[in-house]
Amino acid sequence: MVISQKEFRRVLGHFATGVTVVTMRKRSGKYWGFTVNSFTSVSLDPPLVLVCVDHGTESAQAMSEAEYFAVNFLSEDQQEISRRFALKSADRFADLPFREGKHGSPLLEDCLGFVECRKVAAHPHGDHTVVIGEVLEAHAADGHPLLFYRGSYARLETTLQASKR
Repeated sequence: MVISQKEFRRVLGHFATGVTVVTMRKRSGKYWGFTVNSFTSVSLDPPLVLVCVDHGTESAQAMSEAEYFAVNFLSEDQQEISRRFALKSADRFADLPFREGKHGSPLLEDCLGFVECRKVAAHPHGDHTVVIGEVLEAHAADGHPLLFYRGSYARLETTLQASKR
């Protein structure tokens, strides 16, 4: 028997994730972005990452049109930005400081970092599409990440030290 959606969501909620905003430019030239916590690295050589996007959203349409996209890593004080890009809104970029990356993707100010990517593959599975991007540009800054855990935002309280080998 397959696990229920409710139970699946509850159990996966016990896995803490970072919060990102994926940004791109649509064919129309308009900027688009959406909140994502399904993000991970795929490969170091070549440098690849993946994000997942729900099929039934405007974000899925924007992502299907985009040749380039950026993944902005949110810092612990950027909950409002996460919420803004998670809601339906006519202009998610209104009054929000950002700059355009080398490949046209909006890069949000004050984030912990970003990767700007060229889309190399998209694989529909279940109710989402797995989008793979080759990292062309990357930057990281100091700070603490915004986390999502058990259905709520969370903050990193301590950093665990790796044991010496």
